[in-house]
Amino acid sequence: MPTKRAEPVTVLSLRRLSLGAPEPQPKEPKTFTVEDAVETIGFGRFHIALFLIMGSTGIAEAMEIMLIAVVSPVIRCEWQLENWQVALVTTMVFFGYMVFSILFGLLADRYGRWKILLISFLWGAYFSLLTSFSPSYIWFVFLRTMVGCGVSGHSQGLIIKAEFLPTKYRGYMLPLSQVFWLAGSLLIIGLASVVIPTIGWRWLIRIASIPGIVLILAFKFIPESARFNVSTGNTQAALATLQHIARMNRSAMPEGQLGEPILLSCHLNNSIYKTGMNLIECLLKLAYKALTPNIYFGDKRGRFADLLDAKYLRTTLQIWVIWLGISFAYYGVILASTELLERDLVCGSRSESEAMVSMGVSEESQSPCYCHMFAPSDYRTMIISTVGEIALNPLNILGINFLGRRLSLSITMGCTALFFLLLNICTSSAGLIGFLFMLRALVAANFNTIYIYTAEVYPTTMRALGMGTSGSLCRIGAMVAPFISQVLMSASLLGALCLFSSVCVVCAISAFTLPIETKGRALQVSDAGT
Repeated sequence: MPTKRAEPVTVLSLRRLSLGAPEPQPKEPKTFTVEDAVETIGFGRFHIALFLIMGSTGIAEAMEIMLIAVVSPVIRCEWQLENWQVALVTTMVFFGYMVFSILFGLLADRYGRWKILLISFLWGAYFSLLTSFSPSYIWFVFLRTMVGCGVSGHSQGLIIKAEFLPTKYRGYMLPLSQVFWLAGSLLIIGLASVVIPTIGWRWLIRIASIPGIVLILAFKFIPESARFNVSTGNTQAALATLQHIARMNRSAMPEGQLGEPILLSCHLNNSIYKTGMNLIECLLKLAYKALTPNIYFGDKRGRFADLLDAKYLRTTLQIWVIWLGISFAYYGVILASTELLERDLVCGSRSESEAMVSMGVSEESQSPCYCHMFAPSDYRTMIISTVGEIALNPLNILGINFLGRRLSLSITMGCTALFFLLLNICTSSAGLIGFLFMLRALVAANFNTIYIYTAEVYPTTMRALGMGTSGSLCRIGAMVAPFISQVLMSASLLGALCLFSSVCVVCAISAFTLPIETKGRALQVSDAGT
């Protein structure tokens, strides 16, 4: 008997529906980043105090660096030095600067910008005072090298300023810091014109160390960078700092709790995370970070290899070339101006009535050393040309903010190359002053722009290291500059000027082809671009 085929039955499972309101889900707490807080708080009284105190580090640094230019003729006479020995003093100062820039950059990214800044000022002031008691040329060189080591940490002041300033103010406030460098340069030249002829160069060095000592006392009013504190997981200290800034500025904090974009290097395109285990580990960290936003897993702070990662390799190499060339041109101008005045290398730059004062060595002497002091007119020329460092500041600020960092830098570098060549023209004393004035204005503008660009292009986790290595590499240019300005220029003025001009052209091309434009871009937190 055939069996009856079973019909398919659809089973419906009914559940009792509740018409009441659904259970409320816990809302995720609002969070904000340091960047959000800085932008919300805005510019105010704290930033004015920050600008004055951190900017004043430029006064101390300028006085220590420019000191060599005004003291060189005196120590040349006192110790009967040859050209290469005078040049070696400046070279060794920048050698110490180069070595310790990297060290201070690494330490600042690991232990804090404020601590390293304080240590560098204590170091510099101590050895600067010791320099005034140098019994011989060898001791003078050694102690000035130690001063250069200390001065290399002063750049942390600029990093602290950059990390506290709102985005739209960085392009205006950071170039204005050049005013402090200008003040330091003018102050040391003015003091030299009075102190050296009366009580001697040793007292000049002692007086020049006073601003650095005073600033050490003022640092207690400036906190550690909030960005650095968050990058190390110390969000409580960062929050306290931001709340303090908000109170000073009479502004409000953003709503929520302080967090920060995840500082993990979970780049799935990197070979290090191509294995399944590493990927799982990374995702677990990301998930845990989302649940506990105050926990920090970052372990890539202050690593030199990060600067040469594929993302930043080209930028880093081009920045190094630009820093080296700008430093070579800047200190070349400063030292060349003293040589041009001391040796009267440019025709017509001095009237016959303004001959240099001899210090015990006659022209008939067989000694290869020159023993001449600056005349009062030489100090005036140095002061006028130094004022040029701020002459283009308004145009530099406009260029940085409207043309962008790259194009502005390439234009000023090209003009620097042109004016180096114009310096070879046979001119009057007024013409020489005019050329030196424009050169100082242009090289100062170059430094302004590259300082801002370097502080903006790198993320918080490697910003101090990026500044430190750039400042260190640029000292190679500063180390070479004395031998071009004080040795080669005596043999061939045109050859030295052509070399300076060629380096500036290379830097202009490198600036124009930089791969990243930072105008209007927020400071990056990690190398992931957050």
